[in-house]
Amino acid sequence: MKQIIQNLKNGETLLEEVPAPIVRRGCVLIRTTRSLVSLGTERMLVEFGKANLIEKARQQPDKVKQVLDKIKTDGLMPTLEAVFNKLEQPLPLGYCNVGRVMAVGEGVTEFQVGDRVASNGQHAEFVCVPKNLVASIPDQVTDEAAAFTVIGSIGLQGIRLLSPTFGETVVVIGLGLIGLLTAELLRANGCRVVGFDFDAEKVSIAQKKGILAVNLSDGTNPVKYIENLTNGVGADGVIITASNKSNDIIAQAAHMSRKRGKIILVGVIGLDVKRADFYEKELTFQVSCSYGPGRYDDDYEQKGVDYPLSFVRWTEKRNFEAILQALAAGQLDVKPLISEVIPLASFRDIYGGIGTSRSIATIFTYPEKATYNTTESLPSATFKGGKGVIGIIGAGNFTKMTILPNMKDSSATIKYIASSGGVNGTALAKKYGISNSTTDYKSILDDKETDLVMITTRHNQHASMTIEALNAGKHVFVEKPLALNTDELEKIIQAYQVADRTLTVGFNRRFSPHVQKMKTLLGSGPMNVIATMNAGAIPASSWVHDLKIGGGRILGEACHFIDLMTFLTGSLVEQVCMNAMGENPTGATDNASILLKFANGSTGVVNYFSNGHKAYSKERVEVYSQERTFVLDNFRTLDGFGFKGFSSLKTKLDKGHRKQFELLVQQIQQGGDALIPFEELINTSRATLAAIESLKQGRWIAISEMLAPKESTGNVFANAEA
Repeated sequence: MKQIIQNLKNGETLLEEVPAPIVRRGCVLIRTTRSLVSLGTERMLVEFGKANLIEKARQQPDKVKQVLDKIKTDGLMPTLEAVFNKLEQPLPLGYCNVGRVMAVGEGVTEFQVGDRVASNGQHAEFVCVPKNLVASIPDQVTDEAAAFTVIGSIGLQGIRLLSPTFGETVVVIGLGLIGLLTAELLRANGCRVVGFDFDAEKVSIAQKKGILAVNLSDGTNPVKYIENLTNGVGADGVIITASNKSNDIIAQAAHMSRKRGKIILVGVIGLDVKRADFYEKELTFQVSCSYGPGRYDDDYEQKGVDYPLSFVRWTEKRNFEAILQALAAGQLDVKPLISEVIPLASFRDIYGGIGTSRSIATIFTYPEKATYNTTESLPSATFKGGKGVIGIIGAGNFTKMTILPNMKDSSATIKYIASSGGVNGTALAKKYGISNSTTDYKSILDDKETDLVMITTRHNQHASMTIEALNAGKHVFVEKPLALNTDELEKIIQAYQVADRTLTVGFNRRFSPHVQKMKTLLGSGPMNVIATMNAGAIPASSWVHDLKIGGGRILGEACHFIDLMTFLTGSLVEQVCMNAMGENPTGATDNASILLKFANGSTGVVNYFSNGHKAYSKERVEVYSQERTFVLDNFRTLDGFGFKGFSSLKTKLDKGHRKQFELLVQQIQQGGDALIPFEELINTSRATLAAIESLKQGRWIAISEMLAPKESTGNVFANAEA
């Protein structure tokens, strides 16, 4: 299918051929008939992309600080590589979509195939949208009119925050697309509406709709105008829909407001606010968030959990429906706002001059017989003997910034990359010469040429996809964690025992040159190992903290160091105890200490903290054994004390990723032992799960308590034939 994307690195806008999405649980698959270009929002993205690196940095000073902090811990080159990789990530454009339902996912009952719907889908021939971001279109509303649903909801949410009453005077500053829709909705609400703008055409459109619109380019003072209009009282409310960096707008809004008036910001302006402007009148100022309640709430948007109507009358979906009702009733007339209707293929007519365009709203039309294809073949890669063929499921940050850069110079033959949306996967496929981009990961499992499947999706999919891949006769590499609970782990064991294929978990640190050096010099015998992760805080809203999706940070990240200690000690974990800050009845924490007892008498301590300073080393490992000590600082410097002939090793940041993937490809192509013994993978997974259980129960947990039937330890790579 075709989709419009934005390259943030150079500002180029492209109509790309990408695989179509497949319908997901709780979602609706839509064949697009119309989409609307939001010139304000999309202009900002295009202009940001065209800016040079210095200008980009000036626009995002908070990101600059993050980059400087990363340089201190990871070094200059890894940081620059991460920044450039981020800028190369393609950005799908558009959020005002209309089309017909092609398929409904599991759990969706309010839509049927063939329904006309409006959604916040992108400029793409097919979109898959969660049900709470989709609304049915009344019969009397055309597709062109329905394309205004989402952007109209942005203005409507600003009005709901203002809560105007019949007869009040409300000012709309900025008569662009959102401003004009907002003004018309306010008028339908019984308000006296005043609009200000510098564009004569937009002012004229507003005046024809019965709005007191004023062209400020003729020198009119907006504050004096409102004072005269209201006999010195001032406006009851001001909604700012303008996009301007100036601080004058917020000052003018305050000066034209009455005592205890309200100011709502929908647009983007300078916010250097003077206290006196607001203090004397006790003004209320609020920023409106997009379409309404539910926005950016994963429970509402992605999981389909609705807010009870009696408590939250107007969610974003109900705002969509209200706009569609207004269109059906003739209370909102959007026809005068349509500047042009053009086919999607002519997208350059819009984006080529988007910085200077005077258009208000542009509508894209889509071909009625668009080809629905979940896999796109890209002419590039050739097969090296038809052996060692790889398919990657997941095109997120780990794939983009770790797997592919570290495998690009290897002899790996990567045939597939699967991503849920298709855009990221296609971009990575083109960059790294991968021959197929798909949105259906099962096509990788069905391909007999594929020997190894690499799984880098969100954590809740790891276990099920691992089992599917093993059952399909594939070797598997899966990013940690292997499973989120003991039930998933036992099912993986069962699948492994009959698959005659290897399983590798991404415990890369044991392959670091620093760790390999320690292992060589330590020898055998009991030892004490202390690992500290200065992990840094992640927002509470992140999916990683969701126990059903991410499993929490201990399960998702601390497992690295349990495996590292298993490798260094040469022994399996027998007992675990975890203590954490605060109350943790569910076992969810990212500030904890894990104590480990190993079968050979070794002990380990994993300190996983998110409350440290970013400038301090992110990872530190200490080993004490036979009157000798190792101190590893951030996988860059290893110091040895008491080791004959060794004192230190210094490298650039090296956590073992490149060596791990080099060995993995070698074993897949040539055959040989598994990189990590299967019993160690299972023991580490059980030990991590035991740590969570320990926190819940407040006691030591033996690994034998974690439902551990004796499993097969066969772990040899079979020589895969294509």
